[in-house]
Amino acid sequence: MKRIVFATNNQHKLQEIRDILGSDYEVVSLKEIGCDVDIPETGNTLEENALQKAQYVYDHYHVSCFADDTGLEVEALDGAPGVHSARYAEGTDHDSEAN
Repeated sequence: MKRIVFATNNQHKLQEIRDILGSDYEVVSLKEIGCDVDIPETGNTLEENALQKAQYVYDHYHVSCFADDTGLEVEALDGAPGVHSARYAEGTDHDSEAN
């Protein structure tokens, strides 16, 4: 079985990827590799943020990894809110409500 790190601690995202990849891969979270750092997401795009997370994990843990950053991009709003999508879900207590 191939082991790969998904640069997230979001249990919903983690389970979704595990379901998609099936038993050919052991998909592990940041917590499972001992990473308790809140990895900075300072990119201007969702892609830049995902790349930052994956690069951080590779640089510090030297493991195969991938990352995801999601958000809502509305064409009529020139791509907004984009990387700031989480602000629209502030005050929620559950990841599933924000996702």
